[in-house]
Amino acid sequence: MDMRLFIAINFDEDSIAEIESFQKDLMDIGIKGNFTPSENLHLTVAFIGEYGNPDDIIDIMEEVPFDPFSIRIEKIELHRDMYFAIMTNHPSLQSYVRRIRRELANAGIPFDKKAILPHVTLVRKATFTEKHPLIECIGSDYAIPVQSVSLMRSERGKRGMVYTEIGSIWATDKKVTD
Repeated sequence: MDMRLFIAINFDEDSIAEIESFQKDLMDIGIKGNFTPSENLHLTVAFIGEYGNPDDIIDIMEEVPFDPFSIRIEKIELHRDMYFAIMTNHPSLQSYVRRIRRELANAGIPFDKKAILPHVTLVRKATFTEKHPLIECIGSDYAIPVQSVSLMRSERGKRGMVYTEIGSIWATDKKVTD
């Protein structure tokens, strides 16, 4: 049976709290919409879509080296009716994305080949009480540690999307780099 799958970076509690502070800032200036619940905050590395054998993907993830690094929120941007936290495009992230996509392609596993804009979706279907509020290019000095990648399943639940971790790959015992 096919399931909707993607490879993502999930965040620790402190990082989620930092990301949620940006959601609160958006709420405070009058933005309404479908704010991403804390348990769904993630950065997609590769969107696979409908696929029947997650073990194939886990096998590939185990073969592609993953080194720890940290990223920061550079700014908040509006894309159509969604607000994104745009993340730094760390060289280790770029390298991992290239390698994992190459191995998925070599194995014949389909995935969305669009270029990755490293981001976390903060709110969908954003509306404004007045005219569109201007958002300053705000960022954060908070270093979000990235120490693992996860294979996630996406299912529609009664209250929106439900993301379930199927498996994760942790970085080797190296120091997190900025």
